[in-house]
Amino acid sequence: MTNYYVITMMDNKRSTQVARRCIESGKKLGYNILMFKAFTPDNCNPEEVAITNDLPLKGFEEKYSRTGNCISGFLSHFHLWKLTVANNTPTFIFEHDAVILNKLPDMTNYDILSVGKPSYGNFNIPTFLGEGPLTSKRYFPGAHGYRVTPKGAQMLIDEAKHTAGPTDVFIHVDKFQYHLGETYPWSVEANDSFTTIQRQEGCLAKHNYGETYEII
Repeated sequence: MTNYYVITMMDNKRSTQVARRCIESGKKLGYNILMFKAFTPDNCNPEEVAITNDLPLKGFEEKYSRTGNCISGFLSHFHLWKLTVANNTPTFIFEHDAVILNKLPDMTNYDILSVGKPSYGNFNIPTFLGEGPLTSKRYFPGAHGYRVTPKGAQMLIDEAKHTAGPTDVFIHVDKFQYHLGETYPWSVEANDSFTTIQRQEGCLAKHNYGETYEII
């Protein structure tokens, strides 16, 4: 058994629209993806929630993202990791702008497995077909689509108590070297036209960034 969740800002119409698109793309391939209520600065005090969960705030102090929004994004992933451990069931986690392109892996040798096409910056094309070690980047090429086992989720939770930060950069080979993999061809892509987290400096490297891209 595997669970599937898409992180959704329930009080944001655009977020719920693209999350439904994600759900429909999964349904066509037989996956039942459920919405997971995102943490946002509108429904919580992200700094307080982070501190309550023993998460350090220093890693979120960077120029590319709005701090409260970035912490909120991390908290959404963090609580899905906690849910994965509580359910003792592998979980696919998607961000609202993810679109499932083709079949997701049923089994994997990796506890943290990226299935997403890189959505920003330079990246390497894996030389393998199927699954292998994370190759496209040293850190997650976007946290818009990945699978995590209960063991992997607990590793992420434990490490977050020391080095929490922007989710994709946090999930780094140096921290999870033998547990971090990816699949190729990629099964998921980020079809994003807006961001609720990044500042303009953080959007410039996005592959979909252009004149119509919005920071909301």
